[in-house]
Amino acid sequence: MICNANDLSPDQKAALETLLGRRVQDGEAVSVRTFEPASVSHDRKLEIANELRKYFAEVDASRTSASEEQAEDVITEAMRSVRPGYRPHQ
Repeated sequence: MICNANDLSPDQKAALETLLGRRVQDGEAVSVRTFEPASVSHDRKLEIANELRKYFAEVDASRTSASEEQAEDVITEAMRSVRPGYRPHQ
């Protein structure tokens, strides 16, 4: 459900502002959504965490080392892919 702040009653606006911890400005759109979180047992969460640890250990074991300069180049390239004007600090 998406509502314009202008269309909210004073009580609705007050309730939203309490939840958000800030004023809702006229002209803003407000979206409210509910969902049921996935129910995953504690044992399954532990199993998934262990599988991830194993996977990342395999990835770490197969990766090649890189120089500090190569690592900086990779980070700079990644930053520029999302921020074209990015310049590394010198």
